[in-house]
Amino acid sequence: MENRTARLTVLVDPKKKAEFERLCDLEDLTPSQKIRQFMRDYIEEKMGPDWQEKVFNGQE
Repeated sequence: MENRTARLTVLVDPKKKAEFERLCDLEDLTPSQKIRQFMRDYIEEKMGPDWQEKVFNGQE
């Protein structure tokens, strides 16, 4: 399964960050949870529905 020890630093406009945090709060999600969801969706879009097997088993 996922190992959540890697850190990703992203520079964003402060107003966009504040609005993103507000919108995440409306969904009862942390910004980190939402970013992880975006990443999973993007990876699946590019690699297909079996992406987890490829990524976590090192097949691609």
